[in-house]
Amino acid sequence: MAKPNKKGPTKTVDIFCSACKAALFKYRKGGKGALVKCFIERITQDYTTTPCICPKCERPFARPAIIRGTPAYKIIGGKVTFK
Repeated sequence: MAKPNKKGPTKTVDIFCSACKAALFKYRKGGKGALVKCFIERITQDYTTTPCICPKCERPFARPAIIRGTPAYKIIGGKVTFK
């Protein structure tokens, strides 16, 4: 499969923890579907101290994965919201 576009989309979304509403990422998301995965190279600002763990409530919200040969975070369903 092809790798994701390096430059990526220009529209950024803010990603929050659904439990405590803490900010997690600013992410360049493409399309208008649900947030299933976050490619690490598209994260513009990272507010987490440990990867995939919410800094405020310490709950895991994703799992590290390799998708199409690129490092990414696979989001656990219902753990994050975005605007």
